[in-house]
Amino acid sequence: MLKRRTFFSAAALAAALTLTSCAGGSPAASPSTPAASETAAVFNDADVTFAQAMLPHHEQAVEMSDELLAKDDIDEDVRNLATEIKMAQEPEIAQLGDWLSEWGTGEYNMSDMGGMNGMDGMMSSDDMAMMQDASGVEASTLFLEQMTVHHEGAVAMAQSEIDDGQNPDAQAMAATIVATQTAEIAVMADLLATL
Repeated sequence: MLKRRTFFSAAALAAALTLTSCAGGSPAASPSTPAASETAAVFNDADVTFAQAMLPHHEQAVEMSDELLAKDDIDEDVRNLATEIKMAQEPEIAQLGDWLSEWGTGEYNMSDMGGMNGMDGMMSSDDMAMMQDASGVEASTLFLEQMTVHHEGAVAMAQSEIDDGQNPDAQAMAATIVATQTAEIAVMADLLATL
């Protein structure tokens, strides 16, 4: 259990450090400096697709985590993981929205995203209802199983951004997502084996 807690803390620290670098580096940096403006201006369709797809994907992960955290009788390690996922993804949601605004692409439209490979791993309304109705070990198990599929989808989307994107900050976030969520998938497999 101590090993898992250490991992969770390390994952949160890694995500925070990466987000700090994604957000523009040092506190003295300003959006009006040439380097920051140039970085924001460099983007392609893959970057836009990544931000538009990852934003609702992250929002659903936070929703799933909130649903679990509102329940009683949840395994402490599963509760800690849900907290870590929420803490890592909420700042990324804000950053993704900022990029879409900077790039002039506006808010995402879920109806425009039907059939897009980037939406892999999204839970259906039935999946979410099952999670809402579950309790105790069943809720912990459903959360871990569903979040594993959800993370696998995020890793695939992030890898596409690494391969095809152009914006260095978006690519840095994608690299963090691949690293942290791949590690969390392994942790979730361990947790499932202990429930």
